[in-house]
Order: sequence, then C-alpha cells, then structure tokens
Amino acid sequence: MSVLRRFVTLYALMYAAFGVSSPFLPAFFAGHGLRPEEIGILFAAGTAVRLVSGPLGGRIADLTQALRIVLAACAALAAFAALTLLPARNFAPLFTISVLHAAALAPITTLADALALGAAASRGSGQRFEYGWVRGTGSAIFILGTLVSGQAVGAWGLGVTILLHAALLVAAAAAALLVPEGRRAITTTDHMPQASVLDLLRMPPFRRLMLISALVLGSHAMHDAFAMIRWSSNGITPAVASVLWSEAVAAEIVVFFLVGPWLVERLTPAGVLTVAAAAGVLRWVVMAATADVLALALVQPLHGLTFAALHLACMRLIAAMVPRHLAATAQAMYALGAGATTALLALVAGALYASFGAQAFLVMALLCAAAPPLTLRLRSVAR
Repeated sequence: MSVLRRFVTLYALMYAAFGVSSPFLPAFFAGHGLRPEEIGILFAAGTAVRLVSGPLGGRIADLTQALRIVLAACAALAAFAALTLLPARNFAPLFTISVLHAAALAPITTLADALALGAAASRGSGQRFEYGWVRGTGSAIFILGTLVSGQAVGAWGLGVTILLHAALLVAAAAAALLVPEGRRAITTTDHMPQASVLDLLRMPPFRRLMLISALVLGSHAMHDAFAMIRWSSNGITPAVASVLWSEAVAAEIVVFFLVGPWLVERLTPAGVLTVAAAAGVLRWVVMAATADVLALALVQPLHGLTFAALHLACMRLIAAMVPRHLAATAQAMYALGAGATTALLALVAGALYASFGAQAFLVMALLCAAAPPLTLRLRSVAR
C-alpha cells in the first residue's frame, strides 16, 4: 500500500469516528439521564481538558520520538472510554468517563497532521503527496459518517453511534501503526528531547503564525454559535439553512483537494494567509449586513478560504519553520491557540449578539482585518 493510501485510510477512519458520534452525543447523554445544564458542564469540561491534553500528547510524542505509538495508544484509549459510556448512568460517572474520552481523543488529529506533513514533505520516498488530499478526505468522510450514523440511529438507537465510534477508533489505532514515522533516530549525543514549548514560543515567526490563526479561525465562533439563529429569525427555513451550511463544508473539501495546494504554491503561504483574512472580513461584513439568501449563498463558500486555505498555509509554514523534533508539539500548540481563542470568543459572542444582534459579526470582521499586517514578516518562510 502506498504512503498516500495509508494516510488516507488513517484520516478516513479518524474523521468517520468523529462524524458518527459528535452530532448525537448531546442526545445520547440526555437519554442517559443528564439534564441540559449537566450536559453543558460536561461539554465545557471536555473542551477544557482537550486544551491541556492536546499539547501534552504532542509533547510526549516529541520526547519519545514515537508519534505513531502515542497516536495509536490515544485512539485505543478513547475507544475504550467510549465503550464504558454505554452502561454508565447519572452525572458523576458520565462526567468522569467523558473527560477521559476527551483527553485521549484530543492529541490524535495533531499527531496525525505532524506525521502526514512529514511524509508529504519527504523527497526520498518518491511518493510525495499533498497534505490537503488526506485532510480533505477527513472532511468528506466526516459528512459521510454523520449521514450513515443518522440512518443507524433511526434503526438501532443512539447507542449504536458509540459502538461505531469505538470500532472506528480501534481501526484508526491499527492504521496509525502502518503510516511512516519519518523520524530520525536519536543518539546519546543528541539533545533534541531537551527542546521545549518555550523553544517554539521564542520563535517570532511561530508566535506570529499562532496569532494570525487565532484571529481568523477564532472569528468563526460567532458563525458557529449564531448563524442558524440569525437565519431562522429572518425566515430562512431549516432546509435552506442546511444547504447554506453544506455549501461551506463543500467549499472546504474542494479547497483541501484542489484549490488550496495550488494557491499555496502560487501565492506563497503568507499570501494565502492574507487572502484568507480578507475573505473573513468580507464574509462577516455580509453576515452583519443582510440575511438575504442569495447574498449568503455567495459568501458561504468563502469558508474554503477562511478555514481550509488558512489551515493549509499554516501547515506549510509549520513544516518549514519548526524543527522536526518539535513537529508534534508545534501542531498541538497551533491547535491550542486557535481552540482557546475560539472558546473565549464563543463566550464573548453570546454577549455581543445579545447586545448588538447581527452587527456583532462586524467584531469578527475586525479580528480578521487585524491579521494581514502580521503576515508581512512571514513572506520569507516557505516561499
């Protein structure tokens, strides 16, 4: 099996595991006796623990130089935790298990990204491929997993989503062991393990990249929380709203597979970051100004730039600027910066939307507008 097929298999299994379970977890917990406020606490705790366990998992992987093993172990542990949710009842056991599940699940995508980027950049194997191809596979399979799971729930109930999730994670753990590690051996004179997160944060280009990604990716918090509310309050039916949302996901997949790699090559990663930020400004200004379906249909595909293209550019920059012995840690820190900012802005978004309504999207536009000047000093990286 080629290197590309191995990574496609890994990403397909990982994102299928996410797709079959994540839309149905709140209903699953409600069916196991949790009240709405308890479900909110459970998901908030899961978000908090992921912000810690993601970087910790990346750090352990870099210190041991065993990214595949750590990835496989995390996936297997998450599968075990998911299965123990099935017999659990009441808040305390469900809370404990779900936190363990979130902690184990958090590192796997960043570790997979570190492995995939290393393999995609390798020139010696003769099997180079674009990282966007495997990441796009993940997005596409996520949608397929959600559709399949929806049919399965109708036939067998919510518990089947947990079984599918666990089975796919076990398969992903096995697939992780088959992808190339792409790491060089460490000798007794090699001091790579002593490198730390501080070494990354001392790198001005990496700090700048984290800030840019936090601004642009974090600006999606308003859309994720209030787009549907905004649309429905203006008479847009659920069917039309689902089409608008699907447009964004479809654009993401197209950019990952086709447009994104071409843009990164033609415009440079720094140029793509500028384009993504500008697309964010346009997208959020239109969201603030109108709920006209045609206008929304025209700007929803900009998600392909504001998320997918930006992510591809960041991946290219991380691969170019970060030493390989810090690859997993860098991926985890990148995810941490964007994730923490999105979580914070999600809290702020509620207050902004309550006070200003749709005009709150203009604040997200301002965040994106602050990003392009920061890209100027990244132009010399990964030209």
